[in-house]
Parts: sequence; C-alpha cells; structure tokens
Amino acid sequence: MSPNCVASPPPQVLSGCAIIVRGQPRGGPPPERQINLSNIRAGAMARRAAQSQPDAKDTPDEPWAFQAREFLRKKLIGKEVCFNVEIKTALGREYGMVYLGRDTTGENLAESLVNEGLATVRREGIRGNNPDQVRLCEMEDQSKASRKGMWSEGGGAHTIRDMKYVIENPRHFVDAMHQKPVNAIIEHVRDGSVVRALLLPDHYLVTIMLSGVKCPSFKREPDGLETPEAYAAEAKFFTESRLLQRDVQIIMESCPNQIILGTIMHPNGNITELLLKEGFARCVDWSMAVYTGGAEQLRAAEKSAKERRVRIWKDYVAPTANIDLKDRQFVAKVMQVINADAIVVKMNSGENKTVHLSSIRPPRIEGEKNKDKDKRFRPLYDIPYMFEAREFMRKKLIGKKVNVTVDYIRAATGAGETTPAFSERTCATVSIGGINIAEALVSKGLATIIRYRQDDDQRSSHYDELLAAEARAIKNGKGLHSKKEVPIHRVADISGETQKAKQFLPFLQRAGRSEAVVEYVFSGSRLKLYMPKETCLITFLLAGIDCPRGSRNTPGGVQTADPFSNDALVFTRDLVLQREVRAGRWRGRSVGRLVGWLEVGGWVGGGAGVGHQKIKCFIIITPRGSCAFGAHLLLPVYSCQVWANYEEKPVEEVVQMKEEKERVANYKAAYVTEISDSMHFYAQDVETGAQLESLMETMRAEIAAQPPVEGSYAPRRGDFCIATFADGEWYRARLEKVESPSKVHVFYIDYGNREVVSAVRLAAMPPAFSTRVLPAQATEYTFAFIQVPQDDDIRAEVVDSLVRDIQNTQCLLNVEYAGATCPHVSLQFGDTKDDVGLGLVKEGMVMVDVRKEKHLAKMVNEYLTGQESAKSARLNIWRYGDFRADDADEFGYRR
Repeated sequence: MSPNCVASPPPQVLSGCAIIVRGQPRGGPPPERQINLSNIRAGAMARRAAQSQPDAKDTPDEPWAFQAREFLRKKLIGKEVCFNVEIKTALGREYGMVYLGRDTTGENLAESLVNEGLATVRREGIRGNNPDQVRLCEMEDQSKASRKGMWSEGGGAHTIRDMKYVIENPRHFVDAMHQKPVNAIIEHVRDGSVVRALLLPDHYLVTIMLSGVKCPSFKREPDGLETPEAYAAEAKFFTESRLLQRDVQIIMESCPNQIILGTIMHPNGNITELLLKEGFARCVDWSMAVYTGGAEQLRAAEKSAKERRVRIWKDYVAPTANIDLKDRQFVAKVMQVINADAIVVKMNSGENKTVHLSSIRPPRIEGEKNKDKDKRFRPLYDIPYMFEAREFMRKKLIGKKVNVTVDYIRAATGAGETTPAFSERTCATVSIGGINIAEALVSKGLATIIRYRQDDDQRSSHYDELLAAEARAIKNGKGLHSKKEVPIHRVADISGETQKAKQFLPFLQRAGRSEAVVEYVFSGSRLKLYMPKETCLITFLLAGIDCPRGSRNTPGGVQTADPFSNDALVFTRDLVLQREVRAGRWRGRSVGRLVGWLEVGGWVGGGAGVGHQKIKCFIIITPRGSCAFGAHLLLPVYSCQVWANYEEKPVEEVVQMKEEKERVANYKAAYVTEISDSMHFYAQDVETGAQLESLMETMRAEIAAQPPVEGSYAPRRGDFCIATFADGEWYRARLEKVESPSKVHVFYIDYGNREVVSAVRLAAMPPAFSTRVLPAQATEYTFAFIQVPQDDDIRAEVVDSLVRDIQNTQCLLNVEYAGATCPHVSLQFGDTKDDVGLGLVKEGMVMVDVRKEKHLAKMVNEYLTGQESAKSARLNIWRYGDFRADDADEFGYRR
C-alpha cells in the first residue's frame, strides 16, 4: 500500500492514536500494517507484566486512555478508512493521517480525538505554515476552554480501569455467570476457536475457548517459532474479521481444568456454528455436552461441511460411502445376543448377519486380574455386569424385529503383542420402538463409551446421546459406575458330568417343569440350558426323537454329517436359541445328559417315539398332541415302509365370515362448558340450547316473583335443588355431599361445574323446572385414544391448554366407544374441523391409548403417527425421550 491508500475495515485499534489496517483481501489474509496518528498523543493502555519476569509489575491505564481507544474502536471497526503516511522512521514505524471513508474528504480522526479532549497535540513538531497542524492546535485550545475529556476537572482518575488478569477460582466464577450473557469485547484471537475477551463492566481479561469445537492451531516449535496447521491462518482470519474488537455477548458454560468454555454470540450470528459450517473447525466430544445450543446443532453444521468437502474436510470420505442404501438401513429379526455388544440378525433374504453396536464397549476385566487360574474362565458369568447386560438385550430383542442403521464398518485387524486379531465388523445403531438399544445399555451402566481420536469419524451417528447417557449413569451410580459390590453369578456347569447329572435329576423330577434359557444349540435335538432358579448349566436332549447328526470327530477320523443335519440345527436354533423355555418330563441318560420335553411359545419339542428304528426325523408336537410335519421338518435318512403308502387326507378349509363393524362418524354440535382436572369435560347439546335458555329465564322470573325463604331448605345427598352461583343467578343443581350446613358440595347439572356452598344459597327445585321437564344438559365425556398423564404437573398443563382452546366454545363431537364412566369421544374445533385430541398428541402433551378394535384402526394409526412425530421432535413429555414404564428404567428415568 502507498500513501493515500484505502484499507479494508481495521481489525484492531491499539490505542487512542494507533490502529492496525489491512489491505483489501485477495483470496487470503491480507498483510497488516500499524499506522500511528501524526502530531497527537493519547494515553497509554494498561499492560500486563511479562510472566517470565517475576519482579515486573502490571502497568495501569493512563487517564482517558481507554476512553480514547473506545472512541476510535466504535468509529472504525467494521468501516473502511483512507490513510496518508507522512513519516516513516528508521525502525519502520509509520505516522500519518487517517480519514473515515474511502478518501480524504472523510472525518479526520486525529482532529476528532483532539476535539473531544481525548488526545493532546505534539506542539514541539508543529510548523506554522502547515494549516492542518495549526488547526489541531486551535481545536486543542477550544477543547481546553470547553473542559472536555482530559481537560475536565478531577484529573481523570475515574477513567482508569481496575484490570483483572487472574481469576482466583475460575470454576466458581463460571458457575456464578452460568447461562447469563455477559457483555464483552474481543481483544485478541489466538486461533479460530480461542479468544481473549474483556468482560464488561468489571474489566476481567479472560481466555475463552469455544465449546464443542476446535480449529486448526499454531504449534510452537522448540526454537520458539510457530508452525500453523492446515487452514489455521484462514480460520484465525475468519474469526478475527468477524469478532476482533467487536461488542459481543459471551455465555460461559463450563470450566474443566481451569479452561473457560463458552459460546460467543454476535448480532450477526453464532461464530461456533459458522466455523463448523465453513469447514474451519471440527466437533470435539469432550466439550460438546456443555454447548448451550445443543450438540445436534453443531453436528448438523459439521455434517454440512463434510458433505460439501470444504477446507479441512476436502479429503473426507464418509464411513458408509461404499455401502448401498439398502445395506445401510434395514429391518431384521434378532436371533442371538453375543457378549452384550453384538447381535445376530436374520435378514429378509434368510441370511444371518452379525451386527455390533456402534461406539460402545461391554463390561470387561482389564488384564488378568480377577481371573481364577484354577477354573475355566467364563466371561458371561465371571465378568461383572456382563450377564446383566446380556440379559437386558436378550429380553428386549430376541425374536423381535429391529431397525438397523449401519454407521461404519471396522476393517479387520491382525493380532499384536497385546491385542487380539479382529475380523471385519459391521457397526450400527440398533433401535426398537424408537429406543436406541446402545443408549439404553449405557444409561443402565451396562456398557461404556469408546473414546475416539479427534480425526476418527467412524463412530455412532448418535454419539452425543450416548455420551449424555453415560454421564447420567455415572451421576446416578448405575451398573458399572456403582460403588456397591459387583453382582456375583455362581453357576454350576454339570454338562457332561454323569455323577452330578444323576444327583440333580431327582430334584428336577420333583420340581416338574422348570424355567430355563437356551444358551446353545449343538444339533436339532441337543441343547445347553441355563436354569436360573437352580443356577446351573445342563446338556439337554429332546425326548422321543433323534435328529440327523452333523459332522464329528471319531477315533476312526472325521465322520461326515447326515443329510439334513444342518436344516434341523438351523430350525431348532431359530426357534429356541436364547429364548425362555420350560423343560419337563425329565429322564436321565449317560455321559451327563438329561432328557425331557421342551416348551417354547406354545410348542413342545420332543415326541412319544417314532416307532421305527430306520427313521430319523425332527418332529415338533403341539400341546394337543398332533404331529406337524413340513418339508424341512420330516427328514428321512433311509427308505421307510411305515410311510411308504401314507397319503395325507385333505382338510376342508372352513372360512368363518365375520362381519366387521365400521366406524360411524356422526359429529354433532356441542358447547363445552367445563373441563375437570382429570381431563373429562362436560358439554351441552347445541340443539337443546334454546330450551335450556327458555327454562332458565322462566325459572329465574318465577323465583324473583316469589323468592324462597332463606335457610328453609334442608339439603340431603342426591337431591336435586336450585343454587345461587357466584354471579348471583339461580341454576339447577344436584347435591353430591353434605359435610355441614356451611359446606355443601353441589354439581350444576346443566353446566358440569362444581362448587362448595352454604345451605342458605340453596332452595327446593320447583316441579315445573325439574329434570323430568328438561333433562340435565351437561353430559360428561372424555377424549378417545388418549391416555391421561399420570404426572400432576403435566396433566395440569394439558387441562390449562384445553381450557384456553375449547372451554365455552362450540365444537363438533362424535362418540367413538363406550367407557367405564362416560363415553369416549373425538372432538373437533367448530371452525377449522381440526381434531383436538390429535392436536394434543402432536404437541407431545399426551400419549396415545391404543385400541384394538379394527374399525378404529385408521384413527389409532393417525394418532400413533402424530405421537411418533412429537417423539422425534422431543416435544413436551417426550423431551427426554420415551419415558413410559417399559422404557423408563432403560434410560435411567423413573416416573
């Protein structure tokens, strides 16, 4: 830049007479130069003593120094200036005149400072023939005469700031300011995500690190030089050009290890999210949880930059980039749970696939500690909380369909000196009924979160929710984080031990049927069972049948598998593996095996005997005793004369015709008069409204003509009477309870409201206005397809909302089904025809009561869709996820 240059908006004002200017940007951070204002002097700003010099002291502000700096800062930051360099010293310091705007016709900043009494003129260098310098002297004389700024009385001691460079207890300081926006000025930008800020009005100078993100930084080398990481300079310039010396608000959010984390809010936007969106920063897990705006906002901004491959993400490749969409998201049936962090699912194609839960680690024992060298180590029972974790997943998932979203595929690794080899792993988020199973495990303290390197993007798509769940589990002392003694599972394994099996058999025979869990399937008819009540493992054979055998080692070598042995194995495994079963009709057998019948899901495995030694088949007997054969169930090994001439008799199929009831939508106009705390409401039929008004007018006219004698009425429970309401008018009522003459509970039968009144406000109902003449007009209803919230506060919010929306308004009402106390109805607004109950569901105010009637299925599905929408948006009662009884304990919540 040459004299009379136009500069981009100055990034920094150093003092009342020195600024930093930049040239016009051309593709990168432009060069900077310092310009000192000629012929004037302003007070020196406060300066902290060098930390390397213990004896040095902090230098305070000179009077009016900060005010001069602020005067220039507010005028210049964000605006273009024009400057003219007049003198350049041997040391390279430049002096000149600076004008506001693009040419020298703009405001002369030196003159403005002198005119406000914020700077003095260097008269020793003044030349009488220079009109600009003469004008400066004249303006200084005028400022003195007007007693402006530093020429005012008092000497300016009140303008000296009490600077605070050190905070004795940063954590307490942040807690005191937590979530309160603090006014500040950004004084220095160290890198894109770390700034130095002056907090106002107390003048704390603090270092703030942006919560949840980290920009490329400048690494200090041993020789003292700084080496910037890729895009470090660009990220710093991005933050400087938007925040340096700007007025901002800072929300201080946390203080781990004496580092203050916060969010900087500028009127033009949030710098944290802008840095992520432009690819200048990446999310960091350790500080995202404290970010005020929510981790999902930061993840979305980072995702946008990744998809566009901008700046630090220019070489980014998504973990699932090479996976087809149909393989990335699918629905499958859970067949087996493996070690609490992996499941085996059956795809629609019939193929079995192992899926690992993303970003979690099951319970484990570090190293060799706690392993008993004298016995076989069984991880499921010997690792603390491994059994609880496996059981939690087994009970929730086995035999059910789940939604699988593949997050990444972990490549196979070879064995190292201290680490085993791992095959390729498909890592995914598995959910059922909207519940993330990994999050549920972590919330109960049955798994921990894997911590990743900053540049490792192979992680769960719900990693932040997992971190939050782990924090809750740690706070509540759940599972692995509990300080209680770890649960111990002493399980006796009597598989293959003849003597123990013989001793155990009488006990099982006396018990009859015993509960068990199928732990392993050896073949179509041989299983391993875990007996929870007896805390033992047994080898179990299905009685009465003999399935084809698989290949096995014999003294003569490997014996080949029988035909269809694998089909029998797969059938039994799919049917009973890890299911809860009942075993009975026990018999003993050699080599420690127990024989009996096995019941699972209404089917009984076993048989009464086939009756021919040349038949081997896999048979399932129903409880009624009839044999059910299928193409893959009857597995002949040899030809059999017993079945040679067998012909299955055709079974006549009897189709029972059942007339399905259809939903009747017959909406009628009703006027809602009262809403109770239990969400029941009372409504009047609009068609009979004119009759009620006529009756009320006639009754009140008659009472006015012949007033009842006060106190003459003796109230009795259940009687119909008339009562004066708070408005002084008479209404028909029914007495619900009589505690005393001064406390009588009345129900106004035409409006549905209740009141406790004195007996003097009651009178006998004239026969001409009884319920025989006109029935009670207030009919009690409740909302169909809605569960009333159990929580008193939530229910009160719903009732308040209903009172605002529908009380004393005309609506449309349709009876959907009968209830124990009153009809269940759907209600529509009279003007928009919108469903009131569905609106409550969509707002997350209530839950859906699922009805099984087929004619109501369409409406129930519509309500369930609205509920899923509210759950996804985490509205109101769903703000913490699915809190219902079946899911609450999974996430550490209790109602």
